[in-house]
Amino acid sequence: MQKKPEDIFNFAEYTDPCIKCAKCVPVCTIHNVNADEVTSPRGFLDLLGAYQRGYLELDANAKDIFESCFLCTACVEVCPKSLPTDMVIEQVRSDIAKKFGIAWYKRAFFLLLRHRWLNDLAFKMGWVFQTCGFKIKADIDSMHSRFSIPMLKADRLLPSLKKTSFLNSHPENINNGGKRKVAIFIGCLGNYNYKNVGDSLLNILKHLEIDAFLAKSQKCCSAPAYFTGDFDTVDYNAKFNIEYFESFSKDVEAIIVPEATCSAMLKIDYEHYFHDQPEWKARAMAVKDKIFMATEWLEKHTHLNELLEAKELDSTIVTYHDPCHAKKMQGIHEEPRNLIRKNYEIVEMSDPNSCCGFGGVTMQSEKYHFAKAAGVPKAAMIKNTKADVVSAECSACRMQITSAMGVESETVFKNPIELISDALNSKDKN
Repeated sequence: MQKKPEDIFNFAEYTDPCIKCAKCVPVCTIHNVNADEVTSPRGFLDLLGAYQRGYLELDANAKDIFESCFLCTACVEVCPKSLPTDMVIEQVRSDIAKKFGIAWYKRAFFLLLRHRWLNDLAFKMGWVFQTCGFKIKADIDSMHSRFSIPMLKADRLLPSLKKTSFLNSHPENINNGGKRKVAIFIGCLGNYNYKNVGDSLLNILKHLEIDAFLAKSQKCCSAPAYFTGDFDTVDYNAKFNIEYFESFSKDVEAIIVPEATCSAMLKIDYEHYFHDQPEWKARAMAVKDKIFMATEWLEKHTHLNELLEAKELDSTIVTYHDPCHAKKMQGIHEEPRNLIRKNYEIVEMSDPNSCCGFGGVTMQSEKYHFAKAAGVPKAAMIKNTKADVVSAECSACRMQITSAMGVESETVFKNPIELISDALNSKDKN
């Protein structure tokens, strides 16, 4: 049964102010690979307005359209009215999920995101997060692998029994002899796929003599579920994380996150999600001031810049990609560059702010042809720089860009945290 207009989230509040100026169209990631007016920001908004008024049913065609957005927020960045097109599409995807259900493999994935012990067990059995359209080039603990089902991968069952996640590889409290302490929210990909990011962050904190609290009870930020419309998982994880942060936030200076998507979810999207739950919205807003992207906090609140001062630069050339959830949503772009250029030459690609095309679970499964098409121009930009390393503070970008560059690419991907840690280790040797 179609919803009555009065039962629908108030899309009109955000769709009616659109003046159809079209500034959003040239920067829209999906429109650039699928040049149809309905898959442009103003097209999405028009359709949402029609849905609000009861003129549009959420049928299979509407589902296909609303699931085609990459949620890159490029439209929000250029909109003269700053209309949150991404947020309202996330809202309608919840209605879509309730009507059509969620694919079995997504439900299985989101179940793991609710229960870390299940995730840890799956990891022990050889399952790791994996996007659907490609393999990762020797990037998951030197495992060359092809995926077998969307978002999850089983390989080398017996050897994997020895594998341990980042959070389970270290004590919860790490004393570096300092008078300062921070908590770490590592994120799922950093915890399981790219453990060196967390290890590198601990190395940096050790050099800074800042104690670390690993916050081992943390749950997934729930961004994958939010972008897919599984609001039950978002509600469960978000409330747990907020209560957990409240329990220790007074004991730490900051909660630092080496992942742009996780940071944006915790700081911005929790507030969006709890728009109709005033108490939880207030609690989300109260803890967000303690949450920082890792390079943001390290560059602004420590003497890391001084530790990184070099007489001469490393010969490694780096190009930096701006994750959508870093620059567009949080305004973080200079901070990682300021730290990297202390020891490396940065060669900017032609458009570091353009979306890499990851797009979330649905885009990486049912609509991977769009993700692949969006990755091609980004890979070309990186190749043209002739850089040795492409860097971004986002593991989702890491997966997508690694795929787009191809297995034969000579350019490797490193999180800026890894580059900074490498520079500190090099200074130790010298």
